[in-house]
Amino acid sequence: MTTSARSWFRIAVAREGDARPQLVAASGAHMGDAIAAAVAHAGKPGSAWAVAAELASEAEIPLGEAIGKEAVVTLGEAPEGAAFRWPSGVIPALRADARAVQRGFVVRPGHNQLVIEAQPDGPQLVDVFMTLIEKLPTADNLEIRVLDHFEDAHATDVWLTSRINAHHVLRFLDDHDHELLGNGHVEVSIYVRKLHATLRLTEHKTIVWLAKQRALESEIASWLAAGGVPPVDALVTARELPHFHYRPAGSRDRKKLGDQLFRERLRRVDVVKRA
Repeated sequence: MTTSARSWFRIAVAREGDARPQLVAASGAHMGDAIAAAVAHAGKPGSAWAVAAELASEAEIPLGEAIGKEAVVTLGEAPEGAAFRWPSGVIPALRADARAVQRGFVVRPGHNQLVIEAQPDGPQLVDVFMTLIEKLPTADNLEIRVLDHFEDAHATDVWLTSRINAHHVLRFLDDHDHELLGNGHVEVSIYVRKLHATLRLTEHKTIVWLAKQRALESEIASWLAAGGVPPVDALVTARELPHFHYRPAGSRDRKKLGDQLFRERLRRVDVVKRA
C-alpha cells in the first residue's frame, strides 16, 4: 500500500510490560512510515512493535491533521489479540484473529518434493535466513521478485544475478536488508542447482525450503531449531489472515528499487503480468 500524499492509519502497538496493545492513529506517506511513527511514539527502540493495522476512515482522522498539528494520536486499548512480533513488511488487519500465530516450522506435504516452511518472529527473521544461506553447501543464483501489489503495478518484475556464490549472496543481502528483506512487496530466492532446491523469503515473511526428494531435510530442521524456531504441528501465517504488505520507512519506491537493482548488475529476466 503506497500513497503519494500522507495518509492516516489505525495501528495496534504492543509494548513490553503492557497487558494489551494500544491503538493509535498515525500518519505517513505510506503504511511503513506510519508504523515507524507509531512504534517510535510508544517507547524506546526495541521495546514496542506493531501487531495490526488498517487504513483510517475519514471520520477517524484526528482533527489536528487539518492544520498539521498531529502525527500520532493515542486512541485507547486495541482489540484483544496476539502480540506476535511481526517482521517488517507484513502485518494483519485489525479485524484479523491472530491469536493462533506463533513462531515455528512445519514440513508440508508435497509430491516428490520437500517443503519446509518456517515463521521466525521479527527479531529473529534476518539472522535465521542469513544463517541458513551461510550453511547451504552452495548458492548459485539470487532472484528478487518485485511483486505486482507494490504500488499496484499489476506485474511482477523478476530480477536475477549472474552465477555467484553464498559469500556474494550474503554480502549483497546484508547491504540491502532494509530494502529487500524488510519489504513485504518483495520475495527473495536463492537457488541451489546441485540439489534442485530453493531457499525463499516469501512476501509473507516466512522462510521456505523447496527441494527435490528430501534433500537437507534433517539439516534444515536442525538449523531452524538451533536458531530458536521450533517444530510445530500447524503454522498460521499472515497468508491465512486478512493482512497488509508494506515497505519500511526510508526505503525506495518501486521505480527507485528497480533502478538500484539495475545498478547492482542484476538482470530483469521476466515481467509476469497479473492474471
